[in-house]
Amino acid sequence: MDAMTPEDARVAATEPARPSREEAEAAVRTLIAWAGDDPNREGLIDTPKRVAKAYKEWFSGYEADPAKELGRVFEDVQGYDDMVMLTNIDIESHCEHHIAPIIGVAHVAYLPRKAVVGISKIARVVEIFAKRLQTQETMTAQIADALTDAMDPLGVAIYVDAKHQCMTTRGVHHPNVSTITTTFTGDFKTDAELRTRFMTMIGRA
Repeated sequence: MDAMTPEDARVAATEPARPSREEAEAAVRTLIAWAGDDPNREGLIDTPKRVAKAYKEWFSGYEADPAKELGRVFEDVQGYDDMVMLTNIDIESHCEHHIAPIIGVAHVAYLPRKAVVGISKIARVVEIFAKRLQTQETMTAQIADALTDAMDPLGVAIYVDAKHQCMTTRGVHHPNVSTITTTFTGDFKTDAELRTRFMTMIGRA
């Protein structure tokens, strides 16, 4: 396509069409049959509908915009300039390699430059990125990038601790292994004392 083609038309031409609900349910029936069961037996007859509905919830993050959630900032904070931190934000995600659950928590902190956001918005941003097919490393970085873009803080710290069912219920079968990922930007990256405070507060959470 040439440069005169509207941008939305170019995007539409490169992105595959989203399957219909009926096509999604048919795919579930195929997988049930491939697994060795009968998708038409009584206990499974409504399973395709249930799975499609569950996918709509599990992957709702694709229909949400983190930037929109963080669009409203507050500058009247009476001179507050210390760390803002949320601990134990629940994460329910799915790995992009096996579509198996990733269950854990995120701890998020930022150092305001001149503005803050509502704390519920931070938890919502974590949820949006979690409700997508993910790797934990990518999700950790995405949360940090979204906060940085929205507020231009002096620094951001993200710590995610989660268990991946793709390695606890299949493959190597190690149910007690937890994966930890971190991202530090700005002052959190350069100031060891600030990082230590962040980690200490996680330990107390």
